Amino acid sequence: MSQNEIMRLTYLGLIVIAVLIGVLATSRGRFGQVARNFGIWAVIIGGLTFAVGTYQGAGFMPFQTQAELQDGRIELTMQRDGHYYLTALVNGVPIEFVVDTGASHVVLTEEDAKRLGFKSDDLRFVGSATTANGIVQTAPVRLETVELGPILDRNVRAVVNGGPMRDSLLGMSYLSRFEKIEITRGRLILTR
Repeated sequence: MSQNEIMRLTYLGLIVIAVLIGVLATSRGRFGQVARNFGIWAVIIGGLTFAVGTYQGAGFMPFQTQAELQDGRIELTMQRDGHYYLTALVNGVPIEFVVDTGASHVVLTEEDAKRLGFKSDDLRFVGSATTANGIVQTAPVRLETVELGPILDRNVRAVVNGGPMRDSLLGMSYLSRFEKIEITRGRLILTR
């Protein structure tokens, strides 16, 4: 069980305990009514937990990045949508990426590029890329630093996508800096 899963279970356990204490405090010795009220609250909390999980899985809320950094290895857990997500500090700004071995480059959304200080007027969309949605224009940029925990890379080439895009992509131009990339049992492991 990962540290994130332990944290989630602990959080849910604390919520259940708080509800149980609240129900017991208002019961004044009526055990049947306490049991019924506790059951109702358990169903409500369970339903809300399921709804939030479904809402996140549908892509309406950002996923929690589940990265474990140890000994030059980064381990990512596959999310419900089948993708691997990773938050990196780019020029000191946290950017969430989809780790995409099918992408040739590091590709930034226009929103992420703005967060990194790249001005739309200064970008030169002189390149192009073929995507699932067709051909899009791209603007080359350089990232001063990309940090993944203790791993620091400098002078990383990237492009800004001129078309609509939900997430920035961590593509092969960056992933090729790793010695080994492996996918096993729902885990993506990057090794330096």
